Amino acid sequence: FVSLLMDISSEMIHALLPLFMVGTLGMGVALVGLLEGLAEATALILKVCSGVISDWFGRRKPLAVLGYGLGAATKPLFALASGPGLIFTARLLDRVGKGMRGAPRDALVADIAPPEQRGAAFGLRQSLDTVGAFVGPSLAVALMLLWANDFRAVFAVAVVPALLAVLLLMVGVREPARPAGAARSNPISRANLKRLPRAYWWVVGVGAVFTLARFSEAFLVLRAEQLGMALAAVPLVMVAMNVVYSLTAYPFGKLSDRVSHQRLLLAGLAVLVAADVVLAVSTHWVGLLLGVALWGVHMGMTQGLLAAMVAAQAPADLRGTAFGFFNLVSGVALLAASVLAGLLWQYLGPAWTFGAGAAFSVLAMAAVAWRAD
Repeated sequence: FVSLLMDISSEMIHALLPLFMVGTLGMGVALVGLLEGLAEATALILKVCSGVISDWFGRRKPLAVLGYGLGAATKPLFALASGPGLIFTARLLDRVGKGMRGAPRDALVADIAPPEQRGAAFGLRQSLDTVGAFVGPSLAVALMLLWANDFRAVFAVAVVPALLAVLLLMVGVREPARPAGAARSNPISRANLKRLPRAYWWVVGVGAVFTLARFSEAFLVLRAEQLGMALAAVPLVMVAMNVVYSLTAYPFGKLSDRVSHQRLLLAGLAVLVAADVVLAVSTHWVGLLLGVALWGVHMGMTQGLLAAMVAAQAPADLRGTAFGFFNLVSGVALLAASVLAGLLWQYLGPAWTFGAGAAFSVLAMAAVAWRAD
C-alpha cells in the first residue's frame, strides 16, 4: 500500500508535468528530454548506493523512509514552480528519493516475506504499484476537468497520498531485528562480492537480455498513434496495459511460489514474443489492443518473478546490494533498448522495432532453457 499511494501521487504529477513544463512554463522539448535523462540516470546510480548502504548498516527501513520522505517533500515544489529551476530541483530530488528507496524496499520485502511466499509478496507489491500507474493519471485528468486545467491545484492534491505513504511506512512496517553480534563489513568488498553466487549473476544477465527485449512502453503509445487511433484515445493504451499488468501480477506471483522459476520465466518470454509479433504485424486497433494486453500479461508474469529470483539467490545480508546491481544493469539495458528501438523505428519502421524485441526474447529464452536443462 505504500507503493500504491506513492505511485498515485507521482503519476498524478508525471502525467501532466511535460504539458506543464512546455505549455505553462514555456520550456523547450529538448530541455524536457535532458531533465528526464538526468532524472532517470540519477535514480539508477543511487539504487546501487542505497542497496550497499542498507547492507552495511543491516537496516532497510530508515533508508526506505528517507527515500519515500524525500519523494513526498518534492511534491509541493511542483505546485510552487514558476520556472525551470525549481522544476529541475524537484524532479531530480524526486528521483534521488526513488533511487534511495528502491533496493532497500525490495530487500525489506524479501526480509519480511516467508521464503515460500516471496513470489506472492513481490507480485502483490508490483500489482498495487501498477494500480497507482493508472489511478494517478485518471485522477489527474478528472481534477483537470473539474478545476479548468489548474495544474498547480492538481500538483497540490498529489501531496496527500505521498504523505500518507510515508506515514504508513513509518507506522505500519516493522523491520526484522538484525542478528545480535552481527559484524559490519563492506558489502562490495571482493570477499563479499564472491559470496554472490553464479546463479545470481545469471539472473542479472538474463534480466538484462530480457530488458533489451521489452524496451520502453512509450513505443506502444507511438504504435497506437501510427495505426490511426484518435489522439484523445491514445492514453487508453497505457491504461489497458497497466490494468492487465495489475490484474495478473499477484496471481502469477503466487504461482511462482509453486512452480519452477525458470519455466515460468520461459512462459513469460514466450508471451512477450507473441506480443511483439502481434504489434509488428497489426494494421488495426483490435490487433493493437491484443498486443498491448499480451504485453501486460508478460509484465505480470515476469517482473515480480525476477525480483523473487534475485531474493532467492542472494545471501540475506547482501540483498540490498544484490537488488542494487540488478536494478542498475536492468536500467542501463532499458536505456540501451529504448535507443535501439527508436533508431530502428525511425530508419526501418515499427515492424523492425518489435521484431528486434522478439529476437531478443528468443535469445533470452535460449539462455533460460539452457540453464533449466
